[in-house]
Amino acid sequence: MKKNSGDDPESEPDDHEKRIAFTPKSQTLKQRMAEETTPRNEETSEESQEDENQDIWEQQQMRKAVKITEGRDLDLSYSSEPQTVKKFDTSISLPPVNLEIIKKQLNNRLTLLQDTHRSHLREYEKYIQDVESSKSTIQNLENSSNQALNFKFYKSMKIYVENLIDCLNEKIVSIQEIESSMHALLLKQAMTFMKRRQDELKHESTYLQQLSRRTETSTNESLAVDEKTQWILEEIESRRSRRRQARALSGNCDHQEGTSSDDELSSADMNDFQKTQDDISQDHKKIFEDVHDDFCNIQHILLKFQQWREKYPDSYYEAFISLCIPKLLNPLIRVQLIDWNPLKCDAIGLKQMPWFTSIEEFMASSMEDSKKEDSSDKKILSAVINKTIIPRLTDFVEFIWDPLSTSQTTSLITHCRVILEELSTCANEVSKGKQDLLKSVVVRMKKAIEDDVFIPLYPKSTVENKTSPHSKFQERQFWSGIKLFRNILLWNGLLPDDTLQELGLGKLLNRYLIIALLNAIPGPDVVKKCNQIAAYLPEKWFQNSAMRTSIPQLENFIQFLLRSAHKLSRSEFRDEVKEIIPILVKIKALNQAESFIEEYNLDDLKSVIKEV
Repeated sequence: MKKNSGDDPESEPDDHEKRIAFTPKSQTLKQRMAEETTPRNEETSEESQEDENQDIWEQQQMRKAVKITEGRDLDLSYSSEPQTVKKFDTSISLPPVNLEIIKKQLNNRLTLLQDTHRSHLREYEKYIQDVESSKSTIQNLENSSNQALNFKFYKSMKIYVENLIDCLNEKIVSIQEIESSMHALLLKQAMTFMKRRQDELKHESTYLQQLSRRTETSTNESLAVDEKTQWILEEIESRRSRRRQARALSGNCDHQEGTSSDDELSSADMNDFQKTQDDISQDHKKIFEDVHDDFCNIQHILLKFQQWREKYPDSYYEAFISLCIPKLLNPLIRVQLIDWNPLKCDAIGLKQMPWFTSIEEFMASSMEDSKKEDSSDKKILSAVINKTIIPRLTDFVEFIWDPLSTSQTTSLITHCRVILEELSTCANEVSKGKQDLLKSVVVRMKKAIEDDVFIPLYPKSTVENKTSPHSKFQERQFWSGIKLFRNILLWNGLLPDDTLQELGLGKLLNRYLIIALLNAIPGPDVVKKCNQIAAYLPEKWFQNSAMRTSIPQLENFIQFLLRSAHKLSRSEFRDEVKEIIPILVKIKALNQAESFIEEYNLDDLKSVIKEV
């Protein structure tokens, strides 16, 4: 039987022929150049080819091991035939190679590596930021208080504020009632004085008119006066006598009749007023008698918010507490202002009030604790003044203030200056409350000029006798107008100059006082009145050294002075001219003064002008 050629041991290839080379064969220069010029994108295909060769090699080894085990006549000896070496076929053409291609491929590879490097750098930086953020969060958590304590504080603060609001809502009705009672009491008193003054003026003027008519008819019949007019005249004279006695005891001898404030009450009316005021004050003290200090004491309330600001400043400012505090304190401040009367000279100053000092201390501690230069707590005081103090002052100005009272005007101006100075330092914006307050002042003074100024004009023959009732009445009314003139100009620095000039000069001096002066007999009394008018004019109106003519509103006054000087120079009172020239110089009517001096050859008065 013929054997299968596969069973012939001689037909089996030798082991050395099946042997796989484990080391790379040496390459020629062309092979190495070909490998270098191979595109980089073939690297992946070469790697996959090597993987396939590895798999083939492993499979061959496994088959070989199986054959060795099963074959009994397998010749394990190496074949003596020499190993054939595959030679490189030089006929195969290789791609062209030059330096530009190599350089381009290297640059592409470098660019790819640089992009990868930059991507890794970005990831690295992100990881660094994440690490820093985590460290910061850990540090904040380690430095912060226990979260349970934070929650407990915020919860307690929430409950406190809710209870405070409930308390104030419950008490606000009582506060408003007591405020209204006190306001009604003061308004009633103010209206009593105003009505009495106007009634007395009317009755006294009517009486003098009747007396003048009787004098003109030259009748010897007694003047019939009704009982009411007679009682009023007696009451007027009685109060004047008491004021004269009081001035004599105090040594005030320079007083002019008509410049005193007729604000006296009968003993019965005074007792009723005082009793009602005491009752209101007692009710005022009972408003918060059943309330703990933490809910009615401004200092205690601000201390609660101060603790919040010190412990958790971020949440404090984020909650805009500086906007809430003025509203919370409004009812409590109004309680302290119930018995405060800014028209009284002995009224406590705003800066001495407990609420004012408490807010100032709270703001001062805010400036120490806060690192912010524009801390919102700096505006708390200005907000309180705008929302609480100015509306109350405005009510006093509109309904209770008497512009004819110098004491009331002086006290009111003092408080207004304090308030407006605080607003100028605490707030940059123009306050609407300030504008409303000053507007109400102007309106009230206009009303006083229209309603309370009355200077009767009588024949010169009637007023020549200084002891006649007509002369005395006219003098009192003129000096009452001078007093209002002074009170209006006391607002210098608070009201604009043009407003003061319109009120004091346009409406009062030119319309009333000058007319009365024109009807007077030139003499020392007229010069005294002119001196007094000039003394009340604000000096800042004439501070411009270049001024040679005065302000336009004083033109009538200047012409009256010149006319009086001409008349006095030809009378027995020619020495009074020396008193008029300084008045012209003071109000900067220098051209008119020089002309008058040259006209009358008053060389000794030229030095007065040179001193200006």
